[in-house]
Amino acid sequence: MVDEMAALHSNGTWDLVSLPPGKSTVGCRWVYTVKVGPDGQVDRLKARLVAKAMCHWPLYQLDIKNAFLHGELLEEVYMEQPGFVAQGESGLVCKLRRSLYGLKQSPRHGGYPKTKATPFQPLSNQRLGKLKYFLGLEIAQSSSGVVMSQRKYALDILEETGMLECKPVDTPMDPNVKLVPGQGEPLRDLGDIELVGKLNYLTITRPDISFPVSVVSQFLQSPCDNHWDVVIRILRYIKGTPGQGMLYEDRGHTQIVGNTDADWAGSPSDRRSTSGYCVFIGGNLISWKSKKQDVVELRSGKDEQIKLVYDNQTALHIASNPVLHERIKHIEVDCHFIREKIASGCVATSFVNSNDQLVDIFTKSLRGPRIKYICNKLGAYDMYALA
Repeated sequence: MVDEMAALHSNGTWDLVSLPPGKSTVGCRWVYTVKVGPDGQVDRLKARLVAKAMCHWPLYQLDIKNAFLHGELLEEVYMEQPGFVAQGESGLVCKLRRSLYGLKQSPRHGGYPKTKATPFQPLSNQRLGKLKYFLGLEIAQSSSGVVMSQRKYALDILEETGMLECKPVDTPMDPNVKLVPGQGEPLRDLGDIELVGKLNYLTITRPDISFPVSVVSQFLQSPCDNHWDVVIRILRYIKGTPGQGMLYEDRGHTQIVGNTDADWAGSPSDRRSTSGYCVFIGGNLISWKSKKQDVVELRSGKDEQIKLVYDNQTALHIASNPVLHERIKHIEVDCHFIREKIASGCVATSFVNSNDQLVDIFTKSLRGPRIKYICNKLGAYDMYALA
């Protein structure tokens, strides 16, 4: 640190002045690095001072005009003329040169090849200013942080289902309800399946409904009216806080923290467990998931191991073929990788009290006060709520 400070001063990196009125400062922090030599031994320790300007990046939006039409179509595709046929060209068809909208390969052909031989060509675009709305996501930016929500999308779902005036509830799923296949009268309306898909898209900013949406998604092949009752309850829960989203703010650090947990034999139909996790960077939630496990666990202590064991082959197949070491080598690699990171101090494991386990919201149905407590810890924020 002394050497770094000396270098900063010798290069005239800054002048000490009084902060002018109306101006604000950016923070700074020290970044420490261990430099190693060719033999893998520690060569020197390095410290670098960096400005924390990355905490104040504004988000802007632009629209690329005719984005698909910039990609070259590699396949040979012929299309009938779309009308407007010129005289003498009635017997001709269109041989496509560009990846026209509607082709399944068009999204992959967008843009330009990543080769040095291809010169960069500027794309015609429309600047839309600061990012406010994108694919149903509403983004509100301020000096305090960024709030991402889907209020309009949630209200549209309630309006489409006739639930706009329904009575709200404080839980998305009754903790006493356990769903099983064939429970009640079968549903014949495919719109019910589409609705669950919309709710799944809503989980982008609503981690609090990830678990109930994951549960009802397991019965879409043969949905019944009892399963539909759970969907209705999710809608009533959303009605209470349609504007709830996620707040992302500068909390003064960039530490990565992951929480994980699993219930034990929570599914009454096959006694499989449900795993959940959430990951924070700098105290902000960036990833979460609720998923029913693919195999039955015999004891709860094994639930964490499933993430290593059930990668490409089932535990049963591995157990019945113990000599296939080459087939299961990746499991040992993952295991030793984590052990090395723990030994080096890059990864630290810690125990969390059950009352502070945030992942409970991804593995089981909870009561209203518990949901509200966890949502607050996850960074849920409703800028439309009355103060």
